[in-house]
Amino acid sequence: MRFQSPRGMVDVLPEDQPYWRHIIKSSEKLARSFGYERLDPVLIEDTGLFLRSIGEGTDIHDKEMYVVGVLGRPAEAMSELALRPEFTAGVMRAYLEHGMASRPSPLRLYSLGHVFRHEAPQLGRYRQISQFNAEAIGSLDPALDLEIMLLAWGFFEVNGVQGLSFQVNSTGCPRCRPGYVAALRAYFEPHTARLHGDDRRRLEVNPLRVLDSKDEATGALLGAAPQMLDYLCDECRAHFTELRGYLDAIGRPYTVNHRLVRGLDYYTKTVFEVWGQAGLGSQNALCGGGRYDGLIELLGGPPTPSVGFAAGIDRLMLTMKALDVAVAPLPAPQVVVAYLGADAKLAAIQALNDLRSAGLRATAAFGDRGLKAQFRFADKAGAAYTLILGSDEVAQGVVTVRDMAKSEQTQVPREKLALYLTERLA
Repeated sequence: MRFQSPRGMVDVLPEDQPYWRHIIKSSEKLARSFGYERLDPVLIEDTGLFLRSIGEGTDIHDKEMYVVGVLGRPAEAMSELALRPEFTAGVMRAYLEHGMASRPSPLRLYSLGHVFRHEAPQLGRYRQISQFNAEAIGSLDPALDLEIMLLAWGFFEVNGVQGLSFQVNSTGCPRCRPGYVAALRAYFEPHTARLHGDDRRRLEVNPLRVLDSKDEATGALLGAAPQMLDYLCDECRAHFTELRGYLDAIGRPYTVNHRLVRGLDYYTKTVFEVWGQAGLGSQNALCGGGRYDGLIELLGGPPTPSVGFAAGIDRLMLTMKALDVAVAPLPAPQVVVAYLGADAKLAAIQALNDLRSAGLRATAAFGDRGLKAQFRFADKAGAAYTLILGSDEVAQGVVTVRDMAKSEQTQVPREKLALYLTERLA
């Protein structure tokens, strides 16, 4: 039997690693330039954390979580655990558990790692997803919304994605949202027979999710549907107006999208997406985020306003490839050691150990191949130098050093080899 990776989970092959290194290095540098610190929450959390924070009527809540059991012990007989389907709930759990409210506010955090969702796989959307996530905790100021939006914008800009713009909306707050939800239900009730089954269920459980429907019949009805901005309370309206003023002041292009909602229940006020040159067909939305002022209180903490976003690294890598964004290759071996004979092989192993101890990247083909095959290996590896060890070199205590670019050779005493190469590779 030949095993394969689970459906919707993708291996990151060596040829893709330069993109990953570039994305992670650039995103961490960007986050630090904004004053964000790294937090790595655990990969597996209590299922209740997600059920409580995400809310009913979302696909994650209803059918996408990976619940974890122990072999031979049914999950229902245990305290259930789940692979995290998103970062924010775990970050807020860590914030409460470790008393991070005592730190300077707003607290700025970012995370990198995997999340897991059992959804239908498609290009750039997998079941094991790598994400960059950022949260700013402890302030209601719309300027913090802007900061998070600019961090999301920068995540794509520093990785070569062009033509960026924002889609923005407000989803209100617990004071003004109920009136809008009631109006939305009243508008759709005469048309329920035209709605897809999932949308009918969402209309009952979580009506805002209907706005995000991809069904054509629902989409045809949304043009005349009530708009949340008409139902905002004074606080939410002032917050959204101030945010738009900041966007206007710095000249960032944006569109007010009345259908824009986020898929999780904890969002309040600002929601946004970054759109741009995706290079992946019609998928223009690159990432999304927004404000979730009631989440920490929902998890048992004091009222603590927060705002954040998450962006997929897998999808960004595919976008960069589609747009032919150039990235630096990973460092190649600097030195390959070639040998002939048992004594020379032992000397090669000793030389490799000395070179690595000196901080050089050194390797060998091994397998006792001929010199020509070992030279081909060195050439493919991109090594700057090939060291040649045979019976004569071992007897004389020297190493033949071949400069691969110049096709020139010289002999160097074994004890001076590391210094000789270090000086030339500096």
